Amino acid sequence: MLMRPAAQNHVAERVQRLFGTVPCRLQVAALPWRESDHGVEIMLITSRDTRRWVLPKGWPEAREPLCEAAAREAGEEAGLRGAISHFEAGRYFYGKVLASGEEVPCEVLVFPLKVGHVADRWKERHARTRKWAGSAEAVGMVNEPDLCEIISNFCADPYKFP
Repeated sequence: MLMRPAAQNHVAERVQRLFGTVPCRLQVAALPWRESDHGVEIMLITSRDTRRWVLPKGWPEAREPLCEAAAREAGEEAGLRGAISHFEAGRYFYGKVLASGEEVPCEVLVFPLKVGHVADRWKERHARTRKWAGSAEAVGMVNEPDLCEIISNFCADPYKFP
């Protein structure tokens, strides 16, 4: 059952009163990867607002499998298609600043995406920069420590994720 935004806000307010915190919202991210002569490479993109290096991520849509939502975000935000794992490589938490200025805690489930196609034109090409990076470089570019750990662990053995 889908909730209207007003109903979602009411539930969020009740949870905050009961537990003293804003409830965590769920996002999904793709961990786009490929093999090169130098080993595993990860595709990072810039966020639209702060221009930080991040993974393609966003909100799952109603009844959409979480891994498929991650694959959709990779297509929209980075022009990537490929084989998405049904198993997450990990999860991390961060504070998302909404358009209203409110910061909400988010839990992000990360699904590996073995990239098979990189488009020249895609939906958000004018809003983002994308870059392939080796494991150590990617870890150095990303700000979230838990995401750095996910990237590092994944790159050590990408084939453990079917």
